[in-house]
Amino acid sequence: MTGEEARKAFLGWLGDERRASPLTVEAYGTDTAGFLGFLTRHLGAEPDLTALAALRQADLRAWLASMSAEGAGNATRARHLSAVRSFFRYLNRRHGMENGALKLLATPRARKPVPRALAPKHARAVSEDIGEMSDLAATQARDIALFTLLYGCGLRIAEALALNVRDAPKSDETGMLRVVGKGSKERIVPVLPAVREAIAAWLRHHPDRQPDSPLFLGTRGKRLDAAVAQRTLRNFRRLNGLPEHATPHALRHSFATHLLAEGADLRSIQDLLGHASLSTTQRYTSVDEAKLLEVFHRTHPRG
Repeated sequence: MTGEEARKAFLGWLGDERRASPLTVEAYGTDTAGFLGFLTRHLGAEPDLTALAALRQADLRAWLASMSAEGAGNATRARHLSAVRSFFRYLNRRHGMENGALKLLATPRARKPVPRALAPKHARAVSEDIGEMSDLAATQARDIALFTLLYGCGLRIAEALALNVRDAPKSDETGMLRVVGKGSKERIVPVLPAVREAIAAWLRHHPDRQPDSPLFLGTRGKRLDAAVAQRTLRNFRRLNGLPEHATPHALRHSFATHLLAEGADLRSIQDLLGHASLSTTQRYTSVDEAKLLEVFHRTHPRG
């Protein structure tokens, strides 16, 4: 059986027996076709099952290297490798063909994307002017309070929307906010006066200030849906010329990035964000380094 015949049988098995979606079958077909095409060039002939079983780690590394030379990133190469591994597992089950080299090949690790923060003026514009997206005073106050909270305290949108009225910091005292984050881990976050004032202004419009009521309500009186907040900011950024990465989560990134730029230490930022690992917080140093490099290349006489 040739490699191409085996590939077609594999795709038929994916679609008919595994009930994979047409898009999945198409993606696996493209990835395995690229793999077999490389082997034909690399080996000098179309591979059959015997040739596939005899592939060495050096052959497989050469395939990954060829994709890298063509501009494929680690995530793309990892996806292709996953498809080929599925192909080989199928060949092992159906035809008894086994290749130990593939099992020893390490999966390319995708780099975590660098957090994309907003410029300080854009972050302030969101928290101060987001209310212009509605003609209703209550909705204006709610949106200003929500987005001021996201930027002023570095909360995830889900964390902010999970708050109840009893959690709201008081405007007339030094406020601290208890936040329940991922894994039900609690953290204490200091609340800036501007945030306390914005929340107090919203509470004056809040229709149900019972302690157990959601702090942020939608138009139907239920807990505000994150999709509504995301849509509001999406419309705001388009009307005001903000970058496309201006999202609720970008305000959390902005909170951390702007603190770091003003001299805050990583450990403190880690505690404020609720990161379990300092390595997660260290991604923000890359943001600052990227900004420095951008300024260097733009302003240096030899840039």
